[in-house]
Amino acid sequence: MGKPFLVVLWLTSILVVSEGQDETLLSVFQGPTEVTIRLSRDPVSLSEGSADYGHMVHKSPVAIMNPVATSDISVLIKFSNSLTVPFKVAARGEAHSVSGQAMTDGGVVVNMSNFRDVNNGGGVLVTSESTAAIGDYVDVGGGQRWIDVLRDTLKRGLSPRSWTDYLYLTVGGTLSNAGISGQTFRFGPQIQNVYELDVVTGKGEEVTCSPEINSDLFYAVLGGLGQFGIITRARIALGSAPSRVKWLRLLYNDFSVLTSDQERLISMNESVQTNIPNYLEGSLLHNESSLDLSFYPQTDRPRITSLINQNGIVYILELAKYYTNDSQTTVDKEVEELISRLKFVPTFVFEKDVSYEEFLDRVRSDELVLRPQGLWDLPHPWLNIFVPKSRILDFGEGVFNGILLNQNLSAGVVLFYPMSRNKWDDKMSAMIPDEEIFYVVSLLQTSTYDKVEAYQKRNQMVLQFCKDAGIQIKQYLPHNMTRNDWTDHFGVKWKVFQQRKARYDPNHILSPGQGIFTEQ
Repeated sequence: MGKPFLVVLWLTSILVVSEGQDETLLSVFQGPTEVTIRLSRDPVSLSEGSADYGHMVHKSPVAIMNPVATSDISVLIKFSNSLTVPFKVAARGEAHSVSGQAMTDGGVVVNMSNFRDVNNGGGVLVTSESTAAIGDYVDVGGGQRWIDVLRDTLKRGLSPRSWTDYLYLTVGGTLSNAGISGQTFRFGPQIQNVYELDVVTGKGEEVTCSPEINSDLFYAVLGGLGQFGIITRARIALGSAPSRVKWLRLLYNDFSVLTSDQERLISMNESVQTNIPNYLEGSLLHNESSLDLSFYPQTDRPRITSLINQNGIVYILELAKYYTNDSQTTVDKEVEELISRLKFVPTFVFEKDVSYEEFLDRVRSDELVLRPQGLWDLPHPWLNIFVPKSRILDFGEGVFNGILLNQNLSAGVVLFYPMSRNKWDDKMSAMIPDEEIFYVVSLLQTSTYDKVEAYQKRNQMVLQFCKDAGIQIKQYLPHNMTRNDWTDHFGVKWKVFQQRKARYDPNHILSPGQGIFTEQ
């Protein structure tokens, strides 16, 4: 008997294999030695690979792969393709999905967080290239976290330009979706700031791609929900890093006034106006017991609470103005000019002065508070959607002032902010509404296990409201959709999406947790 078979005998003697998975387990561990030596059925690893940040969906992989080189992933996928019945493969970074998108039931989960050694192409390598075609960039392993990219680039006074709100996510994970935050209105999503990728396709081929080389795969993978390949390296555009941030929150009691101000700010012309915000988002303060006013000075919290009580909802415009040591003497005047034409409630403007890293990593401080209390690891029945500008006021009235207020549930964290279509490349797989300006709306709810179903029903009420009102939304981080829903989601791109799947992953091996090509 070969060593792989002895391994499988030992493993199956101490672990119970789920019915229907035994053949897959034998197939996996009877593969090439370079595959089997990277596989694990350690109970802790299997448990981690069967869950994600959502804590609502659990799927049981037969094994976890811990790759140390790109070739490990390639051999695994090629081996799967060689079988009569291929097993599924799911790439798992930090598993910040909420509905099992990074999982596989009965397949192999590739632990991308194990693939962070710069010597094997998985780490962070900052390079300065000043040519007409390309400026500074960083080469990053697909399993590397954005927080580590930030810290390594800052050492050279550089920084990526587009971010997510939470930095403990992998590069490959966010690029497989889009990667959005308050900088998107200026620099586009993270997928818009990529020069080149290394990808292992669903055939197991290792391919370097860019807008000039293997461009179809490049555009397919960016925003492609992991359907065409696993990103093992990304070349990310960099710019000069600021040192500090003026971080502001301005309060409004009228949603239409706030959205008008938001749209004015994102429409400022960079070629004409230099004093524009570096970051812009919006959020809600509801009259509820879980109200978080920690950003605001203790002495101002009573009058903020009073404003919320008067209106039921208060709307927040969140801005950031970056500056360096050289501009420290002028930044206060720039901030004053920036907000002088905004129509927030007089005197309800609040400011912090923080380091650039502290601002970008702001969600981490919340995590460090919530984790010890067990609140970070509760279920997260989130809903993220893109809403056309033409219907955002209808949405606000029906959802913010209607559904959220009329349900006996906490509103949670609610974000909303506009983006411009011209900052997105339509050749990429990511889907956005067919209007020049659209809003991201995120209902970021944390639930106890007994209330998950209630939150999910509320999310469905929001989606149904949009459907009944004829609001042509697109889901961001979509999930729980039927084949018809996926067809509608991709619209005119669906045929191309199918063709690319057939071209790069004909056996439908990759990312089964998305549910796009599973049998309905």
